[in-house]
Order: sequence, then structure tokens, then C-alpha cells
Amino acid sequence: MPSHVWRGAEQAAQEEFVLPTGLPPLDAVLPGGGWPVGQLVEVLQTRPQQHVWRLLVPALARAVQAGRGPVVLVGPPHPVFAPSLAAQGLAPERLLWVKAVPPAARLWAAEQALRCAESVAVLAWLPQVQSAELRRLHLAAQQHRRLLFAFRPESARAQSSPARLRLLLESGEALKVHVLKRRGPPLVSPVLLPPWQALLADWLRARARGEAAVGEVPSLAVAPPPRARARRPLSHAALDRTPTSAG
Repeated sequence: MPSHVWRGAEQAAQEEFVLPTGLPPLDAVLPGGGWPVGQLVEVLQTRPQQHVWRLLVPALARAVQAGRGPVVLVGPPHPVFAPSLAAQGLAPERLLWVKAVPPAARLWAAEQALRCAESVAVLAWLPQVQSAELRRLHLAAQQHRRLLFAFRPESARAQSSPARLRLLLESGEALKVHVLKRRGPPLVSPVLLPPWQALLADWLRARARGEAAVGEVPSLAVAPPPRARARRPLSHAALDRTPTSAG
């Protein structure tokens, strides 16, 4: 069979550029051994933002060292615990928090962030989104070769998705990562990631020092874009740039 033909029992590593997750058990089962760059990665969760940093910090810390721009967070449901991220090598000032609530505003902000020349990665919380809208984000990530993670509720599992990689996170003594969709054969058993004791230790040390839960993470407030202007780039006229306050 010609070498360019993908076989269903293989993981097609040669067709994608990947960034290692920094979690060897997960790298071992992902095509190419890491997060696909320029592809949509969909993460389903029982609770918003649960285990996000446990899963992504190792790779994002490496990505920001290689690039100049920010990691853009679109609509995260909770403030970022900056001291813990800093202790793990992800500088809080390299994160850009986009405060967008309406679904249209989140999609618009995510698409513009993907098109931004300096964005390192885009993390978007999209509890209400259609498959066609996800496909548009996927195409933007593909065109501009960006890391793209979309976080959705577990209830979206039955819905169709254009994501190249689809995961479901399950809490427990160890974090269970169910690989629902990937290039290659199905994965029957979940990937087990050991508890993150270091995260708790960092939190306790920061609390003992009296540090606030939110560091200096820059933020943007985004209003729903008018339909006729939805594809225009981000501008100071559309965004109100304000620093995130501590406390």
C-alpha cells in the first residue's frame, strides 16, 4: 500500500505537527505523541475549567518559551490561580483573559485570537456552540497553525464535532482522560494521570504567604460584535483593556 495512504490501525503521526503534552502516559496514546497544532482539540468536562491546568500547563509552559505572544483565554468561568501556574513555569503575564459572556462574543473573540499573528494558543470555553461554528474555528486554527482547545460540557458528548482530537475528563483519585476520538484505532481504556500533589503544595505555600488567588493576568472585556462586523479584527474600539484586580 502506498506510504501516503493512512491505515485505520495506525496513528498517522507523520501528517501532523504536534507539541508534546509533557504527560508521558498521554503522549503515548496521541497521534504523533502530543497536542496537534493547527487542529481543534475538544475537551469535555463535568464542571467548567475542571483539570484544565493539570492537563495543559506542561505544554503551554513550553509553548510560551518558544513564542512571543500570549495564551488567550476566552470566557474562562473562574479566575486563574497565578502563583501555581508561575511555579510550574507558566508566567501569568503571558495569559490574556478575554471576558466574553454571550456565545457570539466568545466565538468572535476566539476566531480573532486565532488570526492574531502573535497568539501562542487559544483556550475557549464554549458551553453553547454549533458544530458548524466549531468547524470555522478549526479551519482558522488550521490556516494559522495555532493550538486550539475548546472546553464544553459533558452533555455535548452525543453531538457531532469536527475536532481531530476529543477528550473527556473524569475526576477520581487519578485523573482519567478518555480519548473519545483520535486519528487511529479507538482507545478502550482511559489514560490515568496521577494526582497533582504539587498543585496543592503550591496553593498552600501561596496561601501561607497571603498571596491573592488572582495575579496580574491581563484581561479584555468583549461585547457581542454586530453581525456585519463579526469578521473584523480586534481593535481598541471593540475592546476595553483593563488589568485583572487581585482579590
